[in-house]
Amino acid sequence: MILMAIDHVRVYAGVPAGGPRPGVFFTRWITNFVAPAFAFLSGTSAYLLGRKLGSTRALSRYLLTRGLILVLLELTVIRVSWTFNFHFGEYLLAGVIWMLGWCMVLMAALVWLPVAAIGAFGVAVIFLHNVMDFVAPPSDAIAQSALGWLWQILYYGGPIQLGANGPTLAVLYSIVPWIGVMAAGYAFGAIMTMEPTRRDRICVMIGLAAVALFFALRAIDVYGDPRHWHVTTPSPIPTFFRFIGTSKYPASLQFLLMTLGPMFLLLPLFDRARGKIGEVVATYGRVPMFYYLLHIPTIHFAAVVVSLIREGRVDGWLFENHPMMSPPPPPGYTWSLGLLYLVFVIVVTVLYFPSRWYWRMKSTEPARWMRFI
Repeated sequence: MILMAIDHVRVYAGVPAGGPRPGVFFTRWITNFVAPAFAFLSGTSAYLLGRKLGSTRALSRYLLTRGLILVLLELTVIRVSWTFNFHFGEYLLAGVIWMLGWCMVLMAALVWLPVAAIGAFGVAVIFLHNVMDFVAPPSDAIAQSALGWLWQILYYGGPIQLGANGPTLAVLYSIVPWIGVMAAGYAFGAIMTMEPTRRDRICVMIGLAAVALFFALRAIDVYGDPRHWHVTTPSPIPTFFRFIGTSKYPASLQFLLMTLGPMFLLLPLFDRARGKIGEVVATYGRVPMFYYLLHIPTIHFAAVVVSLIREGRVDGWLFENHPMMSPPPPPGYTWSLGLLYLVFVIVVTVLYFPSRWYWRMKSTEPARWMRFI
C-alpha cells in the first residue's frame, strides 16, 4: 500500500516510468512489486474468508458482488480521482482495480472447484501465457478483428474505442495472467493455515525457487518475457537495468517470478513485525480499498498545490486523462526526485489518520457496506 503511492506521485510529477538514470529507474522498478502482491494476496484473503464464512455459496456471492463493485468504482470514482474531470465521453480507465474486480468475478466461479485444481489452473496460467509471444498474430491484425476488443481486455491491453463516437477505454491491466495470480494466491491460502514453522519453510522454498528460475530464464532470454535484454546495437540503458526491466503490461512470467519470489521470502519476516512501526504499517494494509480510494485524489490534490506554488497557477496538464492517455508534461514541469519523495512521505503520513479512524470504526461498529470497502 505504501510503495504504491510512490508510483502514483510519479505520474503527477511527470517523471518517466524508467530510464537510464538509477534514481528514475528504481523509482518505477520498486513499485513493480505492488500489483502482483495485490492480486496474489487477494486470492489468499478469499480463501481465508471462505473458511470464516463456512460456505462456498456465500464466498462466491461475496466475490461476485465485490468484484462488480470494484469495476464500477474504477470506471467512476477512481477515474474522476485520476483526472479531476468528468469527460466520461472521452476516456475511461481499466486499471488495477478493474483487473482485481473482474478476477474476483471469475474467482466466484472457480471457488467451486477443489483447491488443488484452482492452484493448478493458476500456476498453469502464470507459466504458460507467454506462449502467446510465439503464436499470436500481429497486434494490428488483432485490433482490426471482430473480437479484437475482447483480446485486448483479456490479454493485450491498450486503448479500445467504444463505438464510433464513444469514449476510449484505456486497458492498463488485462485479465490474463492476473486471474492466474489470484487463483494461485487462493490455493496458497491452504499453506497460510499451516503450522507457522512449516508455513515459513514452504514460503522460503517457493521464494528461492521463483528467484532462481527468474535468473535462469532471464539469462537464457528465450521464454517468459517479450522484452529481451540482449541487444545487438548500443543502448543507453545499462545492461543490469535491461536485465531486471521485465514486462508488466501484460505481466510476463519473468516479471511475476521477479516480484512474487521476494514477496514469499519476506512473508515470514513481515509476520513477525511488531512494535509501533509494525502497527503503523499494518494500519494501511487493514483498510486497503479505503486507502486506495483516498490516496489518488490526495496525491492529485497535492500535485495541484505543488503546481500552484511552483508556477503561480494550476497547470492544465493536471486535468488531462491520467495515467494512460495523458500527453507528456509541459516543458519545465517535471519534478525533481527529491520533491517527488517529499510529497510521497507527506501524502502517506496524512492518510495514516483517516485509515486508522476507518479501521477502528470497521472493527467496532461495522456497517454492512464496509464489508466491500
